[in-house]
Amino acid sequence: MNNPLRDRRAGVLLHPTSLPGPHGCGNIGQDARRFIDFLQSAGITVWQMLPLGPTHADRSPYQCLSVHAGNTGLICLDDLVAAGWLSPALAASASLQECLLAAKTGFAATATPAQHKGYADFRDTHAFWLDAYALYQAIRQSQDNRPWFEWPAALRDWQQAVTLEADHAAAAEQVRFEQYLFFSQWAALHRYARTHGVALFGDMPIYVAHDSADVWANPELFTVNDAGLPETVAGVPPDYFSETGQRWGNPLYCWDILEQQDFGWWVERFKTQLELFDLLRLDHFRGFEKFWEIPADCDTAIDGHWVPGPGGRLFDRLRGEFGELPIVAEDLGIITAEVDALRMAYDFPGMKILQFAFDGGEDNPYLPDNHERLSVVYTGTHDNDTTLGWYHSLDETMRGRFEKYAVRYPGEMPWPLVEMAMNSKATLAVLPMQDILSLGSDNRMNTPGTTANNWQWRFSWTQVPAELAARIHELVERYTRNNTWL
Repeated sequence: MNNPLRDRRAGVLLHPTSLPGPHGCGNIGQDARRFIDFLQSAGITVWQMLPLGPTHADRSPYQCLSVHAGNTGLICLDDLVAAGWLSPALAASASLQECLLAAKTGFAATATPAQHKGYADFRDTHAFWLDAYALYQAIRQSQDNRPWFEWPAALRDWQQAVTLEADHAAAAEQVRFEQYLFFSQWAALHRYARTHGVALFGDMPIYVAHDSADVWANPELFTVNDAGLPETVAGVPPDYFSETGQRWGNPLYCWDILEQQDFGWWVERFKTQLELFDLLRLDHFRGFEKFWEIPADCDTAIDGHWVPGPGGRLFDRLRGEFGELPIVAEDLGIITAEVDALRMAYDFPGMKILQFAFDGGEDNPYLPDNHERLSVVYTGTHDNDTTLGWYHSLDETMRGRFEKYAVRYPGEMPWPLVEMAMNSKATLAVLPMQDILSLGSDNRMNTPGTTANNWQWRFSWTQVPAELAARIHELVERYTRNNTWL
């Protein structure tokens, strides 16, 4: 596998839902291709995004209904019209679900033999997750979208539910078809990106949502009881930022059983993600070395304790299956020497966030002078304020530290921090789209600890100045992030 992390390059962080488009949510059609054109003209060779899975009502891509499936809200209806499976009038007036139902009818009536074979091949290739997910979604719809652990007992149990599959056959087949549309359109976008020299950079959360097809179909792999309720849950302990820690609520893995099964579930998960992406960010990397186990009946994370994770045994298995792993380790927060050793044993780059660099002394690991080549530098991430918003919120002390350091990068904010990232010795520099558009706090993607108004930000092409690509390209050249890919 050609690893885009070997040479200096630059990337932009933008989730596809944030793209422009006509239907209330960005999609993976024309505007996604236009975005790749923009990246190419700017000399950018990496497009980073958030997880692509189907979300719950809160839209968080970090709590998905499946670790394999794609978010059908990203399907481009215009491309279905171009294929002849959907009428322009319906695409312009009907809901997404009505359009996808009509597209299945149109596909059945007009698709070529090669296209029918492509659908059959997709079903066979992805059956290891697709059949369970299709049945899960079909039953979930029949249960008014209640979580699976609130279903009747006969449906909560995966093995019993399979015997009732005929009752949900039509709805399950619609789910399969919609996943075929998503994966087909994504494959086309992936090919387009490759021909334009752009690598696609995905994101893999360590944990899965309790209400997901993964836990429903594989309860023995997670710390849930016979009723489907968690016995222990994930989180992180109390620290400087939180007296009670963070209780995330995801069921934990039964790592002993996963290892007895030769980590097959993880191999399948990576198989899907490496089909979609050229490299992956592995979220909460420290949880693979040790994880914080919280009793499910505790309301906070205070009463948790550290438990050893699978460590190198998992990564040895994955490397044996896939070869070199194109992984970036999310190693933010309090990281132990053991976690660093695990990351470095597999040459996984860590993350450096410049917004964290000016709180403390000269030994702050996020200061550019302290960066290492084996790392990815960001001005900020999806969980941070925009750089312009961050700058305006700084107190006098931190602003003084920043301006003292940034004197070598003249210009209006946020460009000094953008240039600082580009000049870092880190192999990859990633800039959130909000920062290269010089946008303020109203345009942040997520505010951790809150539930309102997250994951909804979008930009418009009118916000992109005509000279922006050339301005970025000049920085790419100046700081030798102009390595080609492929």
